[in-house]
Amino acid sequence: MGIRSYRPYTSSTRAHTVADFAEITRDHPEKSLTERRHRPKGRNNQGVITCRHRGGGHKKLYRIIDFRRDKHSIPAQVLEIEYDPNRNARIALVQYTDGEKRYILHPIGLQVGQTIVSGPEAPLEVGNALPLGNIPLGTNVHNLELIAGRGGQIVRSAGATAQVKAKEGDYVSVQLPSGEVRKIRRECYATLGQVGNLESRNISLGKAGRKRWLGRRPEVRGSAMNPVDHPHGGGEGCSPIGHPAPMTPWGKPALGYKTRKKGKASDSLIVRRRRKSSKRGRGGRES
Repeated sequence: MGIRSYRPYTSSTRAHTVADFAEITRDHPEKSLTERRHRPKGRNNQGVITCRHRGGGHKKLYRIIDFRRDKHSIPAQVLEIEYDPNRNARIALVQYTDGEKRYILHPIGLQVGQTIVSGPEAPLEVGNALPLGNIPLGTNVHNLELIAGRGGQIVRSAGATAQVKAKEGDYVSVQLPSGEVRKIRRECYATLGQVGNLESRNISLGKAGRKRWLGRRPEVRGSAMNPVDHPHGGGEGCSPIGHPAPMTPWGKPALGYKTRKKGKASDSLIVRRRRKSSKRGRGGRES
């Protein structure tokens, strides 16, 4: 994947960059593998906004992705590599020898015409899915299961990869993209390789309208609000926030505040916690 930029004909094209879509081989999805899904727009089942700044956006169909990879020992050929509007990674259309078609996440290096397979005896090649217990140490994987048979739940975004670190008893230690080392049962499946579309993190939207196309509504700075609306609100002109550190609209610390529930059952499976994020100062982005 590459990134294409524009000449600064307007203020938006000055910073506007897009993917070149060089790896895409088809511009329309497989109709049998798409469905319409309700877009909640940040609202709960009572219609109350529980996640701000969501709504609008371009109409799109959901592509049904095979995260389970449960057709074991049946080879599949890669037919197409397609764009998916629901994720920043690309997807690959594969067809099994029995005629069934499915979508999978497209890893780096998987080309049209290649053959992939899943199962305990699958060869160690990019795109194949195996139990963690059958994957050698030091191998990069993605689309990891946390519960056997449930399907891949983590390491699925563009450019994401995890590494198999150690094996002990019924568990395999895996280093996740966050730096956390976690134990996962050895019968859980993972796909070999790194998720493609690595350069997606370097794309600059360039204008507010492009954010609206993605279903994101405008955000308002807390310091521009009244005191009744935000802890940063009030004051004359560009006044400071009046607190030792930035806060959320509900009075919680905004930067570096851990929200993981204490005493979770999976705490015993975490060998090493994730890397600490760098805390930004007063000039950081406000909630």
